[in-house]
This record gives sequence, C-alpha cells and structure tokens, in this order.
Amino acid sequence: MAKPIEEGDYVRLWASNKKGDSFLIRLAKGGSLGSRIGAVRHDDVLAAGFGGEVLSTKGERFFVVRPTVSDFCRKIHRVTQVVYPKDAGVLLTSLDIRPGASVLECGSGSGGMTVFLAHFVGPGGRVYSYDVREDHQKVAMDNCRRWGVDDRVLFRVADVEEAGFQERDLDALFLDVRCPWKIVEPAVSALAPGGRLAVLVPTVNQVEMVLESLREAGCADLVVTETSQRNWKTNPKRLRPEDSMVAHTGFMVFASTLKAGVVPDEYW
Repeated sequence: MAKPIEEGDYVRLWASNKKGDSFLIRLAKGGSLGSRIGAVRHDDVLAAGFGGEVLSTKGERFFVVRPTVSDFCRKIHRVTQVVYPKDAGVLLTSLDIRPGASVLECGSGSGGMTVFLAHFVGPGGRVYSYDVREDHQKVAMDNCRRWGVDDRVLFRVADVEEAGFQERDLDALFLDVRCPWKIVEPAVSALAPGGRLAVLVPTVNQVEMVLESLREAGCADLVVTETSQRNWKTNPKRLRPEDSMVAHTGFMVFASTLKAGVVPDEYW
C-alpha cells in the first residue's frame, strides 16, 4: 500500500498545460509554491495526496506525482557539474548496483551520483565517497540528507593519488575525477576479484589514457560507451521529437577486475 503524503515529503506538481510545467517541492504545513501560473498551497497538496489534483490561484490544474530519484537529482543544489540521469542509469546497471552492495565513488562533487548510488544500494548497502574538497562534500552530504540516504554514505576527504583508498573487496567503484588514469591502480586494489569499475570522462583523448591504464592494471571486459536521449512531444496528433536535447555529456569506460596472477591477453 502506498505511503500517504506527509509534511517534509517531496512531491512533484505537474501542470496540465501545453508546456507541461513541473515543480519539485518539499511540503511544509502553511507553505506555498509560487509560479507564473499561480500559487499552490502545500496544505492543499497534503490533502489531495499522490495522484490527486490541486488548483493554483490562477485556476491552473496541477496533478500530484510521486517524485523519482532522477527528479530529485535534476534539482539538487550544485556547485559542480553533475552526472546526468541518462548516464546514471547506464552506470548503475553496468556497475550492477543492487541492494546490499558496497560501492565507492571518487569525486563526490555535489552528490548527484552519490544520491543515486545510495538510493539503489538500499539500507543494507554502503557507499564510500571520496573528494579532495571538503566544501564540495558538505554540499553532497546535504543533498544526501535531503533525500534521506545520508546514513548509507561514508564521506572521506583525501588525496587518493597520494594515499589511495582505505577500502578493500568492494563490489563496484566509480571514478569521476580530472585525471582518473592516475588512480586506476588503487581503484583496482580496492575492488574484489570480478568487481566492476566505471570511469566517466568528457573527451576522447582521456578515454585513450584510461584504456591504457586499465590494460596496465590487468583489467578485462573493457567497454567504452556514451548515451544520447531524445524526448518526444506527447501530442499523438503531432508526434515528433522535442526541439532541443542534451547531447554529449561524457564517455563511460567499464572494466572488470581479475584475481591476482590472472593476466588478460593483449587485445590491441
């Protein structure tokens, strides 16, 4: 049975208009959402519940929708570039992020990917998040707290190039830093045999350096990919793609680790 809406919950208000205006809000008794198409009282949203309808002060209809983790991560407070949901989906599935998994990310940034990882490892899982900047991690911590997954994340401020990673036998590891090829070896050491490693970089020459470092570290099962997502207008009588889209956001490089002493063939 679906949980009823309570004060402090996030909801998404989707407007029944041509633009499909959408607003993510955190409910507070007595609060109000202000917009160009009118104000909406939080108390009305609490009374309507998920799947219900509320009217703005300008008579605009809003439907109360349960927000997804992607909705939240699109609206987080950010001080850095964040991983787009279209890439996060590929990362989560290719890293096999599942309930109970132990996963490490290097490059907390604003915490967008941290929230995704913590959401999917569940209460029994663990996320270790590294960054060299404490000010960035404070933002990431706050975003995790707002989504209610901060108890699953252990943040560490460290220069991994100097100190490496403390953890061992991890299920998965994600690198989103400026020069990831410099920390592939400590990343491989932190993973269990058969563990999954992902690296996100924006340019082709960086992909080349990552691939060379993965080969030198004895990794196998290498894959390079990128994603494109093009939404379509939803009028069935005028069905066509949206006028704009987010195109290239980065290249994702994936690999699997092997047992000590197992060396893959040279395949290029």
